Amino acid sequence: MSADDAAQCRRIVRTHARTFWLASHFLSPEKRRSAYALYAFCRVADDLVDLSATSSPAEVALRLGDYSRQLSSALAGRPEGPVFRELLRAVRLHDVPATVLHELLEGIASDCTPSRYATWPELYSYCEGVASTVGEMCTYVFGVIGGDSERRRALTHARILGVAMQMTNILRDVGEDARRGRCYLPEEDLAQFGLAREEVLRGVRPTDSRWRSLMTFEISRTRSLYACAMPGVSMLAPDSQRCAHACALGYAGILGAIEAIGYDTFASRARLGFTARAAVAWSVWRMPVPRESEEKAPAARPRTEGAEVTWA
Repeated sequence: MSADDAAQCRRIVRTHARTFWLASHFLSPEKRRSAYALYAFCRVADDLVDLSATSSPAEVALRLGDYSRQLSSALAGRPEGPVFRELLRAVRLHDVPATVLHELLEGIASDCTPSRYATWPELYSYCEGVASTVGEMCTYVFGVIGGDSERRRALTHARILGVAMQMTNILRDVGEDARRGRCYLPEEDLAQFGLAREEVLRGVRPTDSRWRSLMTFEISRTRSLYACAMPGVSMLAPDSQRCAHACALGYAGILGAIEAIGYDTFASRARLGFTARAAVAWSVWRMPVPRESEEKAPAARPRTEGAEVTWA
């Protein structure tokens, strides 16, 4: 575990995570280093699956299996390489559960085969595996005001935020995923608006009223998830709240960017420009950070009916 290891993780974040890179500067140096280690671990795993476009599913599964073995070795105190050395440091420092790290890899492994989700609950479960896990990891690094009960409530909110952010990714990357033979949008949602999975894989005209109605519906649902998750930010340790706010607001802003390009996520990739990201950072910097929170988090994950969120 050296400065070179930390620098390697930092380079991965700076190269691949615009929103998080900016938000991370609100963290203390110690927490920032740990957060970078977690991101690098997740990013390397995700990149292994993205090789599926040029490799067979069996080859990708083999690589993921080796990565999982390296994780087990690292958690046993025998890390291999800079990312796993930094990961072990972060896990030990912040008591990140091994189960959530393995849950992430299991979720990512599902992308080795063509993605097909019949219902919203099925897609929600996928998002939990690949993104709620990340929210949970970060919560351990960020810290929570209070004891075990408060942590459980904060983790519930963090996992919902993970789903919201993954849904944002899915809506932003429809075209990119389609070119890889993937369509994450639930088939029941597509059918509701007169679309089929095969049409999405071929590419739908953004001016198609069916597509615009579907995207309006999915964006509204995703914004409802952000709204449910945001109260959890005030439950975090004071020195972490601005980072979490910046991540959530920056990612939620991508939904507006999708609307701004007329829902054409086939031909272009919606993103916040530098000015918009800087505006988010400035607004977060000016936010008051309370020392305590009386927020009561939900006891279960949200059940969404249409775009309205209720609690199961």
